[in-house]
Amino acid sequence: MTHAVPPCVALLAVPGCQLLDVAGPFELFASAVRAGSPAPAYRVVLVAPEARRVTTEAGLGLEAHETLASLDPASVDTLIVAGGPGSRLTPVTGDLRDWVVATAAACRRVATVCTGAFLLARTGLLDGRTVTTHWQHAETLADRHPALRVEPDRIYVEDGKFWSSAGVTAGMDLALAMIARDLGREEALRIARSKVMAMQRSGGQRQYSSELALQSAADDRLASLQAWMFDHLDDRLSVEDLAARAGMSPRTFARRFREAVGETPAAFVERARLDAARRRLERPGTAVEQVALQTGFVNAERMRRSFQRAFGVSPAEYRRQFGSPASA
Repeated sequence: MTHAVPPCVALLAVPGCQLLDVAGPFELFASAVRAGSPAPAYRVVLVAPEARRVTTEAGLGLEAHETLASLDPASVDTLIVAGGPGSRLTPVTGDLRDWVVATAAACRRVATVCTGAFLLARTGLLDGRTVTTHWQHAETLADRHPALRVEPDRIYVEDGKFWSSAGVTAGMDLALAMIARDLGREEALRIARSKVMAMQRSGGQRQYSSELALQSAADDRLASLQAWMFDHLDDRLSVEDLAARAGMSPRTFARRFREAVGETPAAFVERARLDAARRRLERPGTAVEQVALQTGFVNAERMRRSFQRAFGVSPAEYRRQFGSPASA
């Protein structure tokens, strides 16, 4: 009996790459299996530009499986470009550019982790597309590549066959989302549980991970709706409006949502708005009143009450504690 060759996930790492940008997605894809089979669902390979040994930003050496010369672009299903100082600074010319462009043309999807977006952007492949990257480098990416639409608040972005993720561990969120797309939510959740991946990030940078959307059981409508909600927090997100969008009665929607997510739609919306507001307050340039409007709180007083109830501090105090010096 012959077995189909598993699709190839190629992680491109240039010298000076971020170790976790490589190891995180690599581990998740390597852990994936198809239902009813113990065989790996993917063939995961590390690709180096020239020499097989790649030294990461942290100084740890990685032994690559392939080089640009040895890996046929036509054999790659998913290309993932790791970030790090090397990805921001390495010239994308000659063999490197030719291989990336050829692989991107041949493969099913292309992704960047963190500042890997800089490397891919220098090929011109991202022109006209929406992307994200680490929030510290988002403004620089937008300045250097004005043809890109850079969204610094997103965990990951999918624009056609091109995916991009925020800083470091967001590459694992992106990998989980891809695995869920390929193999189903149950397999993605199994992997997340086995790696003890938290549903929320802790501390001042806490963000929602893709696992929150994955927890919508088998109802694709709720999963799609949650993704839409994160992008439309300033809309009127009442139970009636959300139920209509999901194609359910308000009563059925509220019941199914609570069963799938573990909280009411109103509680979910408030928590999503709070996290979005926190991320904006941590950066300079936006007044508290503007943050309230952008995240759907209507006015600063409503946001202040929500912050006080959830965190025990006002938005202004939160900004003083966790924001950059310029924002505070």
